[in-house]
Amino acid sequence: MLRLIDLRGCSDPAASLPRPKRPEEMPQDAVREIIAAVRAEGDVALRRLTRVYDRVEIDAIRVDPETVKRSREAVAPELWDALSAAAGRIEAYQLQRARTMGIGDLVSSSGSPSGSGRTDSHQEGTAFFPDLFARDGIAVATRRAPVSRAGLYVPGGRAKYPSTVLMTAILARVAGVEGIALCVPPGPDGDPPVETLAAAAIAGVDEVYRVGGAQAIAAMAYGTESVPRVDVIAGPGNVYVSVAKQEVAGVVGVPGAFAGPSEVVVVADGSTAPELAAIDLAVQAEHGPDGLAWLVTWSLECAEAVGAALDEVVATSPRRDDLEATLAAGGYTALVDGPSEAIQVVDLIAPEHLELLVAGAGEMARRVRNAGVIFCGAMAPASVGDYLAGPSHVLPTNGTARFAGALSVIDFTKEMSMVSVDRDTFGRTAGVVATIATAEGLDAHAQSVLRRRDRA
Repeated sequence: MLRLIDLRGCSDPAASLPRPKRPEEMPQDAVREIIAAVRAEGDVALRRLTRVYDRVEIDAIRVDPETVKRSREAVAPELWDALSAAAGRIEAYQLQRARTMGIGDLVSSSGSPSGSGRTDSHQEGTAFFPDLFARDGIAVATRRAPVSRAGLYVPGGRAKYPSTVLMTAILARVAGVEGIALCVPPGPDGDPPVETLAAAAIAGVDEVYRVGGAQAIAAMAYGTESVPRVDVIAGPGNVYVSVAKQEVAGVVGVPGAFAGPSEVVVVADGSTAPELAAIDLAVQAEHGPDGLAWLVTWSLECAEAVGAALDEVVATSPRRDDLEATLAAGGYTALVDGPSEAIQVVDLIAPEHLELLVAGAGEMARRVRNAGVIFCGAMAPASVGDYLAGPSHVLPTNGTARFAGALSVIDFTKEMSMVSVDRDTFGRTAGVVATIATAEGLDAHAQSVLRRRDRA
């Protein structure tokens, strides 16, 4: 079920590994047609596209807020409690991360951000900018401010994803976003899953819309009669959703990662229980088409044992069809010479999820350069990260872990700086500014400082 790629003795493993899909292999033309339709027709296009792609007729595009509130009574009490427990842990982790990044920190107006108590004129107004750099009479105070509206996408179809609501909406709420909109594909009855609505209630989502696919991304980016436009769009989805986010980037903010179909690399050795490696490969593969599931090992015996265990997992899984389809297209075993070569292969794949089911997992993790999230040891499966560890499970796929990481509170903010200059410093530095501006042929830039210096 896993195709074997024997890299032992290979000097250039990159040449032997299947590569992520290139842009020209993505459904860009189809996505562009969907976006154009939504921009031109608004709600009419959303209803038509929902009928075509989701095979359901919808009238009201927004879910009644009272329906969201009543979801607590509609789900099992143990699920509500589990979602609440997960939400609490996610929020605690994200609040700590926000504090370390200076998000939401307001300093007292009675003193300067640096705590020095100085009231120099060039610091006027910096009291609510917690990050202050002051040198030679020039002060630069910086803070991060939340966007006004965030648009979140949660997939539907093959499964229900209340966890993704928590892993996106809580981050936006911690960042201080005022309006959080959620798009979810409708089920056969025309409504999103009640489990997803329950998570929306717990996470404090303000608006829920029964629309999915690329059309949902277009609606949030450009706005329709029912869906007000947002400032940032985040959340995972199929390849159509991911390409749509790339298409609207610049119209709205879109985090840098390609958050597409699920991926996992499991690194195993002779100490690994084959059934644990096998089930963890299945965890991500059961999400469905276009995903990747890799086993990387330097033990042929391990590769064979995990392969046999995976066959058993697939044969008894209620999602057997999805598993077989994903593994047939994207299931691999990379056989390497040793741990160092395993890390080299991991960095080339740049997986969304990396599980190190090996002796010395912590040491190996420190050597990995490219992965969305790393799970160390047999007791840290990716499922823990998917539901409650704390970091968002919205992670980079399709090789984008080379330059991007997990969705973060910072993705719902933007940086603002305030610059002030005292009078004496301005007189000393105006010449520097004027000299550079003149060299660039920008006379007005030079005059803006020279005329001020002459008036000082």
